[in-house]
Amino acid sequence: MAGEVVKHIEISDDVFAVPFNQAVVHQAMVRQLANARQGTANTQTRGEASGSHQKLFRQKGTGQARAGSRRSPLRRGGGVAFGPKPRSYRQEMPKKMRRLALRSILSAKAGDKELVVLERLELDEPKTKEMVKILAALGMSSSSALITTSQPEEKVVKSARNLVGVKTTPARLLNVVDLLSCKMLLMTEAAVRQVEQLWGKRLVNKGESSASL
Repeated sequence: MAGEVVKHIEISDDVFAVPFNQAVVHQAMVRQLANARQGTANTQTRGEASGSHQKLFRQKGTGQARAGSRRSPLRRGGGVAFGPKPRSYRQEMPKKMRRLALRSILSAKAGDKELVVLERLELDEPKTKEMVKILAALGMSSSSALITTSQPEEKVVKSARNLVGVKTTPARLLNVVDLLSCKMLLMTEAAVRQVEQLWGKRLVNKGESSASL
């Protein structure tokens, strides 16, 4: 947490050395944003608006334009033409593609040196100043960061929640939108191992790449 390299670990190429697939990442991002939409917008059509159905005045002889009922979309208080109705924006995406999108972003973070791995992230008490000190030691004070731990850590969450541009999440809840919205990714060693087990094709045995810790 002081910003010093204490050892080196092996990370799986199946998760952190995957070629970046822009099309799959974009599709995964659009899907996640679409699934977050409530789809509850609703407007009244001319058939649902209140008011009389009676024709306002006769068709001919008045010198005015032809007019129907007060419910016409052209009149104040009338219905809405082609307005939104409650609908579902949900999109489906195969599990293999979702995993590929996550592995592509994690690999891009590792390749662009935007991934920092901590041996452990332990705080004696929830304190924002302590979190600011840790981020500054790791060179993340001026950029947005996503802090990932193996399990939800209450002290870490409380220490980082008041920092602008800093988010916290457990490893199993990593998602495309959070990864793309933050410049730096800070993970504990336990979180890295959990990610490898969740989205790697196999356990870390061979074909690994080195990462500084």
